[in-house]
Amino acid sequence: MSTDTSKPLTDDAKQLEDLIAKLMRGERDPEAAKKARERMDRMREATYKRVGLLDVAVPYIRELRDR
Repeated sequence: MSTDTSKPLTDDAKQLEDLIAKLMRGERDPEAAKKARERMDRMREATYKRVGLLDVAVPYIRELRDR
């Protein structure tokens, strides 16, 4: 599978590309990390409120362990 580089990157894709380049150089942005954690926490809470607890992996892990 190849990536189509003829189209310009969206803003999100450009931000992701920049972030990956920084991480590969060993650069870290504590403020950006904090914002990302806060956003993930809000998304997790919104999902929990919308659909409840998503207990998907645990039963499968227990089933595999008990074999």
